[in-house]
Amino acid sequence: MSSHPPPSNETADWSDPDDAEVLRATSAMVDALGGLDAMSDVQQMTVAAITRSMTGRPFDLGEVIHVDPDELAEVLQDRAERWRRNILHVMLIGALILDDIPIELHDRIEQYARALGIDDDMLDVTRQLAAGSRSAALADFQRSGYEGAWSQDDTAAVAGMGEIDSIWQAVEDDDGLAQRWDALQQCPPRSLGRAVWEFYTARGFAFPGRPGSAPPLLAQHDWVHVLAGYGSTVESEIEVFSFIAMANEDPRSFSLQAMVLSLFESGNLATGAGLFESASGHLSAGGEQMATRMGDAMRRGMICGTRSGGNDLLAIDWFSLAGDSLEDVRRSFHIAPKAQAAWESGSVTAWERGGISSFQAEHGRRVATETGHEYLGHGATPVDEIQTG
Repeated sequence: MSSHPPPSNETADWSDPDDAEVLRATSAMVDALGGLDAMSDVQQMTVAAITRSMTGRPFDLGEVIHVDPDELAEVLQDRAERWRRNILHVMLIGALILDDIPIELHDRIEQYARALGIDDDMLDVTRQLAAGSRSAALADFQRSGYEGAWSQDDTAAVAGMGEIDSIWQAVEDDDGLAQRWDALQQCPPRSLGRAVWEFYTARGFAFPGRPGSAPPLLAQHDWVHVLAGYGSTVESEIEVFSFIAMANEDPRSFSLQAMVLSLFESGNLATGAGLFESASGHLSAGGEQMATRMGDAMRRGMICGTRSGGNDLLAIDWFSLAGDSLEDVRRSFHIAPKAQAAWESGSVTAWERGGISSFQAEHGRRVATETGHEYLGHGATPVDEIQTG
């Protein structure tokens, strides 16, 4: 192993990787996951899609060579910690999308982590899952992931959290909080706040502060759905949390992406974020297209974080920006356009066909009827909606 000391962010090499570095880094990911013959189709598609999205190179996994931990460390010796950690996180993604993680796979990833000089708390989660202890894995999520990084001081920016026992705790009896959300209707057309209000009403979502609402912290991610241009289906949840995780310079934010993959692909988590329930198989069911969508969301999140200062998008006081033009806010947060490959793979905004689930659309209609309002989907329709009459 090289004795070369790891560089600081100021002295690190941030130039685009060349073909040789991409080949060796991706080959190491494949080796960590057991080699192509041992990898599942969804693992192969995921690693390839992330590599293509993050590097902009049309990489073919058929080109991989053997790269052991020490060789990878040598290749990446001039790269910043975050760069090296991102490589490790792709390895961990390859493990977390399995419903049965072999202990040998965890051990190989840990060897690469040691060689890279990276101590990552999500390794504890994969170790517990490999040992068959999902309850211990959940405890590690709560202790060492994003939730463990949150303090009561952080709640100030998130309206309605106050003094709470858990960051994912719902607030269902705060009329003032609910009215603040409902007042977003008065924001100018095409503003961020008005778009969030339309996002909620089209789906019949209860505003935080009312019964049946999402926890205020989880509601923060709805602003990102609108800001980054993602619908509200399970597939879009994978995209938006991948975006949020990559935008945050705190490495513990990776646990948010790990959470949605463990909920919506492997099923290794039964519940998450105070509202979500396990619904496995959504990444693999989408095949190469869904892997491409997730990879592009990671790319866009990295651009947002790198150019905006590594923001925790769940801790932004979005209400202070609610009256601003949606396009102006997108520019200020450096929200890059989606890649053409992501659009062609089915990535949609919240305002078009496929940007809403059938359940959400029906719920939105029911709530509108019950409250005596005309239902407006604001352009959002389910893919499988049957038009009648």
